[in-house]
Amino acid sequence: MKRLILAALLAFATSVAQAQTSEQTLTEFEGLWVSENAFGPALRGDLTITRTGDSWRANIGDAEVSSSTLDFSFSEGRFHGALSRQGILGWWTQPPGLPGQAYATPVRLDHIRAGVWRGAASPLPQTFTLHLRIFHDEEGDWAGAFRNREFNMNGGASRFLATRTGDTLSFSTPSDDRAREAAVVDARRLRLSWPPLPAPIEFVRATPQQELDFRPRPPGQYRYQRPAGAADGWRTAPARGVGFDEAALAALVQSIASADPTARRPQLIHSLLVARHGRLVLEEYFHGYDRQTPHDIRSAGKTFASALLGAAMRGGVGVGPETRIYELMASQGPFVNPDPRKADMTLAHLMSHTSGLDCNDYDDASLGSEGAMQSQVEQPDWWRFALDLPMRHAPGERYAYCTAGTNLVGAALYAATGESVPALFERLIARPLQFGRYHWNLMPNGEGYLGGGAYLRPLDLLKLGQAYLNGGVWNGKRIVDRDWVRVSTSSHVEINEATTGMDADTFANVAIRGADGYGWHRYGVRVGGRMLEAYEANGNGGQFLIVVPEYDLVVVITGGNYGQGGIWNRWREGIVGQGVIAAIRD
Repeated sequence: MKRLILAALLAFATSVAQAQTSEQTLTEFEGLWVSENAFGPALRGDLTITRTGDSWRANIGDAEVSSSTLDFSFSEGRFHGALSRQGILGWWTQPPGLPGQAYATPVRLDHIRAGVWRGAASPLPQTFTLHLRIFHDEEGDWAGAFRNREFNMNGGASRFLATRTGDTLSFSTPSDDRAREAAVVDARRLRLSWPPLPAPIEFVRATPQQELDFRPRPPGQYRYQRPAGAADGWRTAPARGVGFDEAALAALVQSIASADPTARRPQLIHSLLVARHGRLVLEEYFHGYDRQTPHDIRSAGKTFASALLGAAMRGGVGVGPETRIYELMASQGPFVNPDPRKADMTLAHLMSHTSGLDCNDYDDASLGSEGAMQSQVEQPDWWRFALDLPMRHAPGERYAYCTAGTNLVGAALYAATGESVPALFERLIARPLQFGRYHWNLMPNGEGYLGGGAYLRPLDLLKLGQAYLNGGVWNGKRIVDRDWVRVSTSSHVEINEATTGMDADTFANVAIRGADGYGWHRYGVRVGGRMLEAYEANGNGGQFLIVVPEYDLVVVITGGNYGQGGIWNRWREGIVGQGVIAAIRD
């Protein structure tokens, strides 16, 4: 009996010692780790172009290229431009990077002296930042949480159970189907494989600055501040000067700044901007973002298809919502899957997601879904990809959210004007709206994409909403006609079970009840028991441009909750309705 008791005591002591050892070894790794990875493009900086007779030469860094035209191809980028009164205006196109898409960035080269022009080529940085926090959760267990601000790749779970076996840290879910293992390199480094990255990445202890990029803000009490002035067209004002309770706005910002990024349902808001009565009154950034950082606006960029069409119509281009896309594109045919119903498809159908094409981003089986289009490699021309799709319904018969259809508006604009989508955007939208730096994403064939995904400053996205609220005018310059503002933001199709053909359960899981205009959504903003009329652009992750005419109000939110619509779709009411509008006193 004594032997049994001694054995039991020994086993207990051993288990306690092992637990203490495990506790100590995990304690050693407690805290915040970070892996910062840059994938280029390395070619960036001052671009100098020199002309000698009929020959041109371009230099950037140590690279030099000669050409008979203002078109230069480097190993890691391309510049093409044209002479103008302002110097040389053109585009720097970078090769496809981590997201698999190329981007074009506008470049202006000033005339330095006879035959010499110089400007900055600043392509979109291709980065992948992964934070790992190891901590005790609410139940006292060791947990690990991965956060990636560029794409919200969290490893498949918001939190993992953290354990250690020898020199391996394991992060697993209860079902163990999403396990991640990190090798302990030494006391200061961890190594981890993270598909789809091509090679294992290394974590090091986060510096204070890297800690700031992980948390919304440093700990502390926020006090409201009037936005700083800038030479980009915005006029600022104190929030109280346009009817806001500044303490209520401060409480809203504080709630965002204090959010825990390792929560089970984290709220990852990157910016909040508010304009009322034409004045910028709130401009706050989180998680390391700032005023000059372009943000991926995802499908909020679809609204630029409507704005570009309106601006082109104002310029006298012979296209409009009634234009029949297959008639306009006939010279590019013939197209596969001919169907007499295609003859009736207009740009209005494309912009209101009622084309009738087999194109539904909410249906994985749809031949023309965004995922199907972007994953296939046979057809690099995504305009033709859409035109070749079979029909499911007559145009106007059903609502189906279709990125390929919105992108097809770009084909109509190119056919009618002969200008590329990025060039049209620069001339008709970005320049008159006094945009800062932005990056326009491209299709595999090099043409501009209108299905969303451009990177631009939240301040500049806010300008589009303010221009529409002003009837199409920004700082005295008309962008689109007042009538186009009215027509494009009006409801043209209801979004419900009947129009989508979904049953009630499916609709509740994938869609939002509301209406669509031409490139604008109309979901309204709930404030208490009222539903306010509003129109908006929105995109995956929490990218919002919301215009509320009743309050002469424009709000922009950007975020990083990609693939988590259950979180970011709540910001319309929670941030705008219960926060911003609730803070208005007159």
